[in-house]
Amino acid sequence: MTYKRRQFLRDLSLGGSSLAMAPFLHSLRVHAEGDEAAFPKRFVFVVKSSGIDKFNLVPDGLTNHFVDEKSGQKLGNRSRREGALMDVPLMKHKLPEKLAALEKFKDQMTIIQSLSGVGFRGNHTKGFGTLSLHDSENIAIAPTLDCLLGQHLSTGPYPMYGMAMNGRLLEPGWKPEDSYCYPNLSAYGAAKPVAYQGSPRKAFLELFSAAVESPQQLKKKIALNGNLMDFLGKDARRVEKQLSGDDKERFAQYLESFDALRKIEEKKAGMTDQVRKHAPKLTDRYDSEVPSARIESHFEIASAALITGLTNVITLRPDTLGVKYSELGLSNSVHALGHLQENKASNGWTGHQARMEVEKLHLKQIAKMAKKFAGIPEGNGSMLDNTMIVYMSCSSGDHHCAGHDWPFILLGGMGSKLRMGRYLEYPKYGAEGHRTTGNLYLSLMQAAGMKTGATFGQPDANLKHLNVTGPLAELMA
Repeated sequence: MTYKRRQFLRDLSLGGSSLAMAPFLHSLRVHAEGDEAAFPKRFVFVVKSSGIDKFNLVPDGLTNHFVDEKSGQKLGNRSRREGALMDVPLMKHKLPEKLAALEKFKDQMTIIQSLSGVGFRGNHTKGFGTLSLHDSENIAIAPTLDCLLGQHLSTGPYPMYGMAMNGRLLEPGWKPEDSYCYPNLSAYGAAKPVAYQGSPRKAFLELFSAAVESPQQLKKKIALNGNLMDFLGKDARRVEKQLSGDDKERFAQYLESFDALRKIEEKKAGMTDQVRKHAPKLTDRYDSEVPSARIESHFEIASAALITGLTNVITLRPDTLGVKYSELGLSNSVHALGHLQENKASNGWTGHQARMEVEKLHLKQIAKMAKKFAGIPEGNGSMLDNTMIVYMSCSSGDHHCAGHDWPFILLGGMGSKLRMGRYLEYPKYGAEGHRTTGNLYLSLMQAAGMKTGATFGQPDANLKHLNVTGPLAELMA
């Protein structure tokens, strides 16, 4: 059977469809050859707004440096207590209530606390700086981590794909976006922001049109795209001769965008069988404006896109500050909840409890995604062993993002390149042994097989006395 599969792959790779079917063929080839290290690597970045509370991420039995030692009250962003590096196996400790949905994945999860990302501005968000680590809240000035990983890993139509609740962080009269939006999170480079899809239905039709279109419709679409490029090509040569300098460069980028769209459609057409096999079911939930329903739909579409090989990197923006989780009995917006602290929300919860319940809603979907990936065999393990889900916030560990304590939850694996099943808490900002988000991003990039420099992003001038180069040694296997 193995011989026949290999012979089939050699024969098929000689055909004209090999480029379009590259993601699927690569997966088959790896299985046939039994090369564990060559399995596709994938990332999912789930970037929430308003921070992720740190004090309720500490496993039972460990010293909680994020609460007052006597009163047990939550401390502020820069007020965490002193403490040495903590590197503890999660299997020896009960997870906190907030992470209960991830209990069965304890050996494949690592909680990281007290990394910093300081030196780039942001009041309620670091914007593009969240994933580029530059002073880049509203305008992209450097490529972001997800786009860099996507360009390195993805062989499908999309280097990375993003879905968001909304493009505007804070607005009155909030409602979910029903088309493309710009949440200011991802960019391929300076002035090259990535548009996210807000509508689950439109994301489904964009990614999985092969599941609902006939072969004739798909063929016609490819032909039309090809004819459009031929038409543009003739006119383009005439127009290009009349341009110079920046105008000529901008015109070239304009034409490249059309060519990129054509290539996307060609690749998707070559993956029709895979798309039809793994496409989610289009339901009325995809039109719901209830936050939890939209989040569930985005996760469902993201899972299918990764399984199919349409992309290897997904970034999800589950909420913005204007979102109101009415299904939790809350009339307060996410922004309002961030200011409540111990005061009561509309349903009687404290601000801290309400924020935790929102995070639990996200983590439930992460657990559902992980379960799906864990059920898909890859070699001697599963798809989850080669996928890293990263839960984080654009606002570090608090509603107002100073960035001195940035928590991350990692779930999955990178082919055993990272040490999972750990609780890692680094010394507080400025103390000996403190590390940064840049060190974490280097770890993820190196685990994905990328060559990196010694640092990532904009350096923190206040940490010149510390060695903050290279990946996190405690995370690397």
